[in-house]
Amino acid sequence: MSLLADHLAQLTGFRDRDVLDTTLATAIRDLLRPRCVSIHRCVGDEDSRRWLTRARLSTGDPAPQADALWVELDELPSVDAFPLRRAALAEDGPLVHIDEGVTTWFALATDREVVGVVEIETVVAINPEHVRLVQSILRIYRNFQGLLDYSERDNLTGLLNRKTFDESFYKVSAAVGRSGSATATATATATATAAELERRQLPAFGGYYIGVIDIDHFKKVNDVHGHLIGDEVLLLLSRLMRSNFRFHDRLYRFGGEEFVVLMRCGSDEAARVGFERLRANVQGYKFPQVGSITISVGYAAVQPGDTPSIAFARADKAVYWAKGHGRNQVCNHADLLADGEGVEVGKSGDVELF
Repeated sequence: MSLLADHLAQLTGFRDRDVLDTTLATAIRDLLRPRCVSIHRCVGDEDSRRWLTRARLSTGDPAPQADALWVELDELPSVDAFPLRRAALAEDGPLVHIDEGVTTWFALATDREVVGVVEIETVVAINPEHVRLVQSILRIYRNFQGLLDYSERDNLTGLLNRKTFDESFYKVSAAVGRSGSATATATATATATAAELERRQLPAFGGYYIGVIDIDHFKKVNDVHGHLIGDEVLLLLSRLMRSNFRFHDRLYRFGGEEFVVLMRCGSDEAARVGFERLRANVQGYKFPQVGSITISVGYAAVQPGDTPSIAFARADKAVYWAKGHGRNQVCNHADLLADGEGVEVGKSGDVELF
């Protein structure tokens, strides 16, 4: 009982989603002693869903293994490549398959949706007591995920909210500072910090970018059509953002009609392509009752030593320029500097200069 209590305390002790699945896999491994336990999440769009392994622990493994958080989607196996695992997504109880050994799957769910499966490989079938134990742990996991969602996500759109940005940014900033030595190895102990997980899962190339997205003339939408229609526009835009960016890109609603993207890209041009794709998709989408809307986007590279406010200020200056020069366009802060249209954002001592 004390071992179970210790693992439950550890499971709910982290307010970081990057280590939660690792902690869950470790708890099940230590309590059941199976051959292997792994957690696989469904990522990608409905028509191209893939399996992302978040944690895998075999007997005797000192630490879990996992796919890199920044892996490209097409490098992951299709959901259809594992039909029993896929079938377990729709099961209320465990799904069991007996071959040379026994594999048992449990659906992994949050309050919003089923997000993946827990896969347990054993020599013999898991006894009913252990089945109930796993189900109880997964209920605690689901409840804790719900608490995280309540505190970290925007109620309307489901995107991350403003107060989660700083923590994510500092992980990114630390990775930028050590980008020349980071590796793609995705191993971590259950007690590893989020920064350690990030370090072990980042490839040693590319950079991070922050983009600020602002809906053009959104006040007019609210004035003409009302706030309910305005909320629907915000919700639909958030869905377009999810389909436009990769599953590992961080999407935020900062408030009102302002959205932020924190993503990893190989170059300024690659970041521009992503933001231009979103701009074109939004312009071509027919919003109910409103028709067409457009967005202005400003983006900037995250630089070593940046604070969240400094990096955000660069992108914000770029979107401000875009809105003042015709709207419905994407602007890179570095281009403004090169053209003499902007002023660098930096800091002196503890005082930020804008």
